[in-house]
Amino acid sequence: MRHCLLALVATTIAWPALADPMPSWRDTDTKARIVAFVDAVTDPASPDHVAPADRIAVFDNDGTLWAEKPVYFQLLYALDRLQKMAADDPSILTTDALKAAAAGDMQALAATGEHGLLEVIGATHSGMSVDAFIADAADWLATATHPGTGLRYAQMTYAPMIELLGYLRDEGFATYIVSGGGVHFIRAFSQDAYGIPPEQVIGSVGESAYELVDGVPTLVKKPGIAFIDDKEGKPVGIDRGIGKRPILAVGNSDGDFQMLEWTTASAGARLGVLIHHTDADRAFAYDRDSAVGSLARGLDEGPDRGWVIVDMKADWDRVWTGE
Repeated sequence: MRHCLLALVATTIAWPALADPMPSWRDTDTKARIVAFVDAVTDPASPDHVAPADRIAVFDNDGTLWAEKPVYFQLLYALDRLQKMAADDPSILTTDALKAAAAGDMQALAATGEHGLLEVIGATHSGMSVDAFIADAADWLATATHPGTGLRYAQMTYAPMIELLGYLRDEGFATYIVSGGGVHFIRAFSQDAYGIPPEQVIGSVGESAYELVDGVPTLVKKPGIAFIDDKEGKPVGIDRGIGKRPILAVGNSDGDFQMLEWTTASAGARLGVLIHHTDADRAFAYDRDSAVGSLARGLDEGPDRGWVIVDMKADWDRVWTGE
């Protein structure tokens, strides 16, 4: 009798469904394709099953995990830092690029080209220890506000992407950042913002040196770039930093094309995902002709390669984590 009663209760109670791990994603084909991929590679009975040790997912940062408009946030940090440095010592403004940056003249700074941008980065990202730089960057991210949204930069991560990262980790994936941004800048916030520890951040690397500072062993940041983790550099950075080919790669621009191409080229279940910035109302809309985060080749070739193109306006119910 007891077993009959239990069976009756089980058939009459409407048990709540399991919580959606990605509630900020609308129930579109885009979400379904991502979930189907994860289901396939994590189901031991699936022919596409992938062992946990090989469930590696790599994510670009700027424009993929957080915003990148009006310019990369690391550049905005550099401009803010340069202005403070120049207020204390105007003599540091020795070039046109530095003068333009200190004045906040983005057009004049852009006219100095890549060389000018590297001058700004060199002046603001060197001459201090790695630890001091990370602490300063973390403080800026937690307090400075975006000129358009009024949100703190740390609040301008994409809620749907934070959910995707958590979902993947719950399903046995290791999640890495692979970014053209500076590795120490990203390490300043990756754990708090994304749940990604510093050792799982691959980025562009500036010159540094080991020194004894007041008798204390210290890594000191120096001017110059040692490695640029962008375009063809991303697969190289992944190989150096991880040692395995990922099975999932997510980006948003043509700077991520080679990362997705390399990830999806090998045998087995693999997926490339591109975030398409289509939402001018809640965020920013841009693609082919954008000076920052240009996406053209990915739009043209991605669908035929089987990549998922995420339409932010159609596929995301919510944008910012700071909303």
